[in-house]
Amino acid sequence: MIRAIEAGDRDAWGPLFRAYGAFYETEFSDELLDRVWALLTTSGSGIDALVAEQDGEVVGFAHYRSHPDTFTGGRDWFLDDLYVDPDARGAGHATDLIQHLSALAREHSPAGTLRWITAADNARAQRVYDRLATKTTWVTYEVRL
Repeated sequence: MIRAIEAGDRDAWGPLFRAYGAFYETEFSDELLDRVWALLTTSGSGIDALVAEQDGEVVGFAHYRSHPDTFTGGRDWFLDDLYVDPDARGAGHATDLIQHLSALAREHSPAGTLRWITAADNARAQRVYDRLATKTTWVTYEVRL
């Protein structure tokens, strides 16, 4: 089951978010988790989240945001973070999270795009993404602040 994140999900979300960071070789401090949690649970913060449940337990999440799109005049949607507990993988939770977010985006803005990025070596995730979306030729740059 996919649903919006709720205040009571903090204890389940925290370890999953830490594991997500560890996957990308990043350690998240308690302070960072508190800040991200506050963003996810504050209306109007600009970022929202969905969770995947299995047998009543939160086993995955998708953090996302939306902004106006100059190419369509609609809204662009960006999937910032997607993670499913390794013990729950293979059950379709990542697919369900992306499809749920796609439906939510279409409902709120029929024009626009849902985009996300992943590490070039994240082959397992890319197998899922290749079934659900079109791989682009865009190259990503970043400036660390």
